[in-house]
Amino acid sequence: MKKILILGATSAIAEHCARIWAEQGESMYLVARNENRLTAIASDLRVRGASRVETFTLDLNEFDRHQEILTMANRSIDGLDIALIAHGTLSNQKECEESVELTMREIRTNALSTISLLTLIANDFESKRSGTIVVISSVAGDRGRASNYVYGSAKAMVATFASGLRQRLHKSNVAVVTIKPGFVDTPMTDSFKKGILWVAPSKVATKIVASSVDKNGEIYTPFFWKIILQAIKSIPTIAFRRMNF
Repeated sequence: MKKILILGATSAIAEHCARIWAEQGESMYLVARNENRLTAIASDLRVRGASRVETFTLDLNEFDRHQEILTMANRSIDGLDIALIAHGTLSNQKECEESVELTMREIRTNALSTISLLTLIANDFESKRSGTIVVISSVAGDRGRASNYVYGSAKAMVATFASGLRQRLHKSNVAVVTIKPGFVDTPMTDSFKKGILWVAPSKVATKIVASSVDKNGEIYTPFFWKIILQAIKSIPTIAFRRMNF
């Protein structure tokens, strides 16, 4: 039985991961800011077969309580094997362009809060010389684009931080897995027009759960996004500037 900490547990991707883990009989500690939604998800996971489900309600922008989360998770489910960091917001690029305050808030939510959690979890797992950290970044972080560079820069920060952490923790038998989803059909993207590149959150969740076992360093999901991003990154700057996306 694995013991799993899920941060941002009410997100669509995280919830689908939790369902898979519940059906495998795992034990979970869920953290999110919406108490009612968190309670409902926990009840569902118990019905699906989870060995144990505990919850903690918190806005993860409260950095000074991150250590408390980790302490409570270890105590409540008797240690941790896997930590999944899945919280975040989808920034409104146009609004961010007009507001330094909003831009900084989005960076704080999508990058700095994640880095705070990664640091504490890494130190905990390193001291035990075991564990797997899975963090959700995004293909948006691979190259800055006019349409979403605030969100993309936050995700790039997470991916780079996780890459360095992966190097550091390798000798301690701790895996760090970065997940880079493409377009995912979730409540957060309801207003977007969907096309053939879009996938359901359950498909991304299946890859995340598998990656927590395989422990490969950086995963694009679906796989074709790796090819797409290689092509995008190869476009010369002078040509890229002329592209309207």
